[in-house]
Amino acid sequence: MIEKSVSRRSVLAASLAATLSIGLAACGSRPSEKAASDTDKPLVIGISLPLTGDFSQPGTEAKRGYEVWADQINKAGGLLGRQVQLKIVDDASNQDTVVSDYTKLITQDKVDLLLGTFSSLLNYAASAVAEKNQMVFVEPAGGAPNMFTRGFKYLFFAQPATAPHQADVFVDWIKSLPEDQKPKTAAYPTQDDPFAAPVIESMQKQLEALGVQTVYQSTYPADTTNFQAVAQQMAAKKPDLIAQGAVFEDGVGLVRSLKQLQYSPKIMFQTSAPSNAGQYSSGVGVGSTEGVFYTVSWHQDAKTPKNAEFVTDYKAKFENADPAEDAADAYAAAEVLAAGVTAVGAVDQAKIADWLHANEVTTILGPLSWEATGEPKGKFLLGQWQSGKAQVVAPAEAATTQNVVNPKPDWK
Repeated sequence: MIEKSVSRRSVLAASLAATLSIGLAACGSRPSEKAASDTDKPLVIGISLPLTGDFSQPGTEAKRGYEVWADQINKAGGLLGRQVQLKIVDDASNQDTVVSDYTKLITQDKVDLLLGTFSSLLNYAASAVAEKNQMVFVEPAGGAPNMFTRGFKYLFFAQPATAPHQADVFVDWIKSLPEDQKPKTAAYPTQDDPFAAPVIESMQKQLEALGVQTVYQSTYPADTTNFQAVAQQMAAKKPDLIAQGAVFEDGVGLVRSLKQLQYSPKIMFQTSAPSNAGQYSSGVGVGSTEGVFYTVSWHQDAKTPKNAEFVTDYKAKFENADPAEDAADAYAAAEVLAAGVTAVGAVDQAKIADWLHANEVTTILGPLSWEATGEPKGKFLLGQWQSGKAQVVAPAEAATTQNVVNPKPDWK
């Protein structure tokens, strides 16, 4: 399964290269500096998001996060004294479309600034268009390692860490357990996704080094909807730990299949899916969230600057719904871009990029800073669902509770 995954990614990389050669060839030259003297005109920020297709759920949340930020900054007088206008288009979760979208936003619509889309798959292509046109590209999602090996100057990832480091805080928790509580065996089902896969690959390598035996490993296609076979194969191995590289629907789907088989591991970890607030608990059932671990960039009870205002305004705008992590990440990406623009005092792409490389930015996720590659320098939080609510259990300085549910209770 791993070889198939690698093969698929190689094909994907070749496809992206071909797509980009066409899309970038169509990119006309665009000045990287734009004066901000005309305060009567709105400052337009171009964004392409997956509002339909496989990534529509997190894409819609990202749109909401951007919109809450725009509402707040316009109420406060705008950016550089100009009202902010978001020009959001739908890339339909398609790599070809996202290239076309950002090309058009830059060369035809002539937007002043850009913000990123969702997922490493889409941002890999989109960031190349931005780099070609020398425009700052702050992405709210997209922590795959290959995002940061291209020597880009204008790329910034607005989360605390990249995918290979997302599992570190969970592994640290495993290390802290008494020997009789540590998992002896583990299963690793993973979606063929460039963000989810590196998280689980890193975790597996680290846990194997600690003596945790791998009894099951598989990589399934991104469009998989039936997880009965995967669940049956894992249940037959009876792993102490199941660690799934999930996006959203696949995370819900696997839990449902495990419930049908009445197999509940002692420890359950999933990437991304459990961070989707009430949508996750509605999908698997509130009782079945109990004890599920995940790593996360943000928590709605965090005491970071502006976080309380973000949560309040999100609830007011979206029928009292709890914001998902993807909405918070998008809001933070906009905060990063705004900080650079404000510090420079103009829409000067090169100066904004230089300032961001040299400075730390305060966001609702906490302070963010970057390597020269655009890779962030921080660490994720370890979250766990407890009594129907998402909590942060590590690191200690960011924890919202001192309690950790271990072992995980049976599904309900």
